[in-house]
Amino acid sequence: MSRNAKINALLLLVVAALAVLPLVLGLGDHKEEPFTGADAEAETAITELQPDYEPWFSPLYEPPSGEIESALFALQAALGAGVLAYYFGLRRGRRQGAAQAEAAGTAGTTRADDAAQAADAAVTKAPENGNGPGSVSGAVSAGGQDA
Repeated sequence: MSRNAKINALLLLVVAALAVLPLVLGLGDHKEEPFTGADAEAETAITELQPDYEPWFSPLYEPPSGEIESALFALQAALGAGVLAYYFGLRRGRRQGAAQAEAAGTAGTTRADDAAQAADAAVTKAPENGNGPGSVSGAVSAGGQDA
């Protein structure tokens, strides 16, 4: 197993442990809703400290239920992950393309150079008598006049 594979496996185990350990250890069992968001926790703390507090702003859109709010949050997270994956994939692709171009440049020629050389060789190649389609005399004699 390569070094990168070991690091990736270790990171995957850490993420899995962060997701599973709070459930296994029973963190939050003493609460009515054990895993609420930070907004709900802050609202609860503020109302306990100052019951007459009035918020300065109200939300632009209030979802009709908690399930819709969770779905919108999941959609937002998925879109953000997609944008990040696209960005990092694009960077990696450009880096690999640059490395391939550099490798082709150090080999001496590129595919376009090879194709151009083959085309030049086909055009300049003439039969031994000089009357082929690539020679001047062959082109003139093909036009109906003798040289």
